[in-house]
Amino acid sequence: MAPDHPGAEVPPREAPRRFPRTFAELGGIFYGWKMVAVVSFLIAVMSLGVFQGVGTYLVALERQFGWSRTALSGAFAFSRVQGAAIGPVEGFLIDRFGCRRMIIIGFSIMGAGFIFLSRTEELWQFYLGFIILTLGSGLGGWLACVTIVNNWFIRRRSIAMSSAMSGIHIAGLLVSVLALAVDKFGFHNATLGIGVFVLLVCLPMTKFIRNRPEEYGLQPDGNIAPSLTGGPEAYAREPDFTAREALRTRAFWIIAFVHLSSSVAIVSLALHLVPKLTDMGMSLSSAGIVVLTYTAIALPSQTVAGYVADRMPKTAAIFVFIAFQAAGIMVIALADSVPMVYLFAVLYGIGFGGRVPLLTAIRGDYFGRKSFATIMGLSQLPNNIGMIVAPLFAGYMFDTTGSYLIPFSVFAGLTALGGVVIWFASPPKVPMSSVRS
Repeated sequence: MAPDHPGAEVPPREAPRRFPRTFAELGGIFYGWKMVAVVSFLIAVMSLGVFQGVGTYLVALERQFGWSRTALSGAFAFSRVQGAAIGPVEGFLIDRFGCRRMIIIGFSIMGAGFIFLSRTEELWQFYLGFIILTLGSGLGGWLACVTIVNNWFIRRRSIAMSSAMSGIHIAGLLVSVLALAVDKFGFHNATLGIGVFVLLVCLPMTKFIRNRPEEYGLQPDGNIAPSLTGGPEAYAREPDFTAREALRTRAFWIIAFVHLSSSVAIVSLALHLVPKLTDMGMSLSSAGIVVLTYTAIALPSQTVAGYVADRMPKTAAIFVFIAFQAAGIMVIALADSVPMVYLFAVLYGIGFGGRVPLLTAIRGDYFGRKSFATIMGLSQLPNNIGMIVAPLFAGYMFDTTGSYLIPFSVFAGLTALGGVVIWFASPPKVPMSSVRS
């Protein structure tokens, strides 16, 4: 099967491999979209267990053992220390050994981490278990999954990335189910169930993963009409920065800052939103419904963001969604009633849903596919450092003031600043050595 565009790369010294019929031909759907579906499923499982469900764990452990929120937030901070240390390494490993292999390794470790977490009786056990499962999610989770999508799409990268990242919001829809499971079966049994599910269901899903379309004589985006792609020359013009070249660009550092400024709020809310809502008198299940609400709004917002960003400058689209996110965070900082909580859910859902995939897709547009995982891993280093401090800051301010007003207001301001700065992230000049020929 020959590539349709001259710019498509086929590994040297070997003929393109052919997909089994069930992989590439059944239904006549471009296999990249099947990859998006698999990636979305894996991201949903990882996000529910490691990201969206963390606030539920915090409330359950606080009630069962009486541990402070600062102490519980410390487990998340330690996991970010580990993330900061291995972030650049995990990107290199993904580019070196392939996404599929790293996902198998990562989800194996993640499953074992959940099983260990289910035996928690002491605070140090919670710390160690959380570090193990976040190590797995780092090695074979989000970065490996989005790298697959980046490899399979160029012209439709934003909508493909948005569709794949819908797994984050599908996980949000399941937070209320997780809260009910924790209420009924307890923290230990709920985390044990997640660990078993990861090992018995997620690992077999990896057999559908293929790292790059060129390995099978295919090309990114599938058979798209020249009027949409700009013709074969559009692929030839795709930038392929090395990590070193990307680090020398202003765009790399601007995007990294914008990602940092908006992500620390999301991570802190994942940990502290449910406790904030229960402090207002809402039940754990009702708090889960709030998460479900902003997630239900984030899903269509994400789809709209992907569609729009493939047709207009991504910096403008990112600014709009960051503005919504900042407004939502300010509302929850001031919230003292249920109507304000649901106003937060609407604003935050729109902003969070649209911002997340676009900040990933813009890196693919600016720096290409060759070293995407390494570049992403390096850019996450400051992000992970911020994630160490932010949840601890929020937990400490609550323990000392009895309120989340100060930390949530700070996060809203920092997010808004990122929205302003993104306007300065113009496409970098592509070195001649990086242009595909």
